[in-house]
Amino acid sequence: MEATSPSTSLWKKILGLVLAFGPGIFAIGYTIGTGSVTSMIVAGSTYGMQLLWVLLLSCFFSGVLIYVYGNYALLTGETALFAFKKHLRFGKLIAILIILGISFGQWNSLMGILGISSNIIFEIIHIYFPSVGDHQYETVLIVAITVIAIFYALLLVGKYTFFEKILVIFVTIMAFSFLISLFMVYPLPIEVAQGLIPSIPKVQGGQMMVAAFVGTTMAAATFLSRPLFVQGKGWTIQHLKQQKKDAIIAASLVFFISATIMAVACGALYHQGQPVTKVIDMVGVLEPVAGKFALTLFFFGTLSAGLSSIFPCLLIAPILVADYQSGKLDTSSKQFRIITFIACLFALIVPIFGANPIEMQILSQVFNVFVLPLVIIGILLLINNKKLMGEHKTSFLINISLFAALFFSLIISYNGIMAIIGY
Repeated sequence: MEATSPSTSLWKKILGLVLAFGPGIFAIGYTIGTGSVTSMIVAGSTYGMQLLWVLLLSCFFSGVLIYVYGNYALLTGETALFAFKKHLRFGKLIAILIILGISFGQWNSLMGILGISSNIIFEIIHIYFPSVGDHQYETVLIVAITVIAIFYALLLVGKYTFFEKILVIFVTIMAFSFLISLFMVYPLPIEVAQGLIPSIPKVQGGQMMVAAFVGTTMAAATFLSRPLFVQGKGWTIQHLKQQKKDAIIAASLVFFISATIMAVACGALYHQGQPVTKVIDMVGVLEPVAGKFALTLFFFGTLSAGLSSIFPCLLIAPILVADYQSGKLDTSSKQFRIITFIACLFALIVPIFGANPIEMQILSQVFNVFVLPLVIIGILLLINNKKLMGEHKTSFLINISLFAALFFSLIISYNGIMAIIGY
């Protein structure tokens, strides 16, 4: 037998660690898409590291909610919306409002994701083949149709484990791309420290940016889908510790990757006085500062973020409907195929009409905030129901964290309403 070299052994360990990731990979897929990347780039290029504290709070509360929803599923065997409908007063109405709100937010987000991802592919091609610049609209549209068609074909496989592996690949590429970019362009340590002191930019668009931050890092879709993906993974009450570890890793990675993106944008763009408002802005300013290689790496990270979010965004409406109907993860029925096909057509709106995908993306993240208080109130009522939880009493610390998350979400929702009125 041939001896395994140390380098081969190391790669096998890394690969095993990556592939061992659980349902938390979907939390990262939902949270860090082009919506998150766009918000972080716009914030980093416009306000420096000033909004790092918002990101930290959002990721902490997000981790608590991922953990609590996952735990509820393992302890009771029930999924979120099915439990709302079954146990809460006005639960059916609450569940329907949540489905409508999240589907609207995620489908709007999907338009922006596909628009930005298609533009990024175009920009990568344009870096090396400048002649395609004369046919931007046609190229972007063809790319968008091709991307969404490939993802729809992959969805027809209908297996949880397959979706998980695809997401692992995209998230890994994304994380490494942004990390390498950070070594090339980074902010001053004092700017990072100052970013942890709570403050809101007192400029036009500052309030909307804060709401968009929370909308993308505390995405209600992440928590509601958690019980379904825990179910798809095959976890039971014996996996409580594994579920907790998975939730902590997911929230930590969301913060680490998002903060890295903001830091790269701050280091490369903020001090140039060049805030990002369009995808093309990322090219003109970043290339002279970071070079073509760093720019390509950063674009591949952003592209991977977008592609890793297309899967979850296409999945969300049909799996929430199935959750409401039966409390089961459904990825192979006719209903699933029809709803995801409609979502694919919806995704093409931005590329077809040539709208600004970054503006659409930030607005969609703001809309995501409004469902959040309902989602937090719902789980608070469920986990404190003694008949449901039996001997599994919810800890004081978890309750305090959830009430703090609810208070935070209400403030941000109000902030989002003011921002949209102002917009």
